[in-house]
Amino acid sequence: MAVFVLVHPGWFGGWCWKKLVPLLEEHGHRVQTPTLTGLGERCHLAHPGVVMQTHVDDVVNVLTYEDHREVILLGTSSSGAVVSGVADRVPERISQLVYVDAFVLENGQALWDLIPPHRRPPMEALVETEGFGWLLPRFSAEPWEQFARQAWQVTDEADLSWMLARLRPTPFGHYTGPVRLVNPAAGRLPRTYIRCCRWPNPSFDRYAQAASQDPCWRLLQLESSHLPYITNPHELASMLLDLTARQDAP
Repeated sequence: MAVFVLVHPGWFGGWCWKKLVPLLEEHGHRVQTPTLTGLGERCHLAHPGVVMQTHVDDVVNVLTYEDHREVILLGTSSSGAVVSGVADRVPERISQLVYVDAFVLENGQALWDLIPPHRRPPMEALVETEGFGWLLPRFSAEPWEQFARQAWQVTDEADLSWMLARLRPTPFGHYTGPVRLVNPAAGRLPRTYIRCCRWPNPSFDRYAQAASQDPCWRLLQLESSHLPYITNPHELASMLLDLTARQDAP
């Protein structure tokens, strides 16, 4: 039995894994889906002091207080930074890292450093005009529904209604706070990058290319848009279950 800890990205919450969790649990695996401070059902805890390190602490505490060992730790999109920070803190509790269309940061980098320069001014304007100077309400000026349909390709009406009702502004410190990555033991953990091929993004293409050339990484391709846990949960579950089989192999 494996222990999966699935970490959601900005704007989302632990709720976003609802379709994926039973597909893993029916094979006997344990799954935890912590919600980061200030998001999802913990949105009432949002405040200007929430930064990336807060979210790293959230997940470290789940692993520590639950005394999890041999964890398969998964991050997606912005939570790639979170799981990297967690691995640096408690590598002894992790068996492998999985990045699903996720940012892969270097020591001292923040997510904001990886946002293309031309995208930053509109996002900063949203923080100032709609986010009280410390919340990022959404990814772009487009309404969430339009963005979700066209870019994320969430076309099922039930999925769309369920998702849009739960998205929440993200503390801007999630994006501007740097990640500390200095532990050599974390660098030796096995890593898998799952690239969602129907989401065009040069940054994620670059990470996938780097993974394909690094023996510490395994690269997988998934025919999905950016939110496979919502749009393609069965296909994503199959890949994750395969990782558990490889982990158990002699």
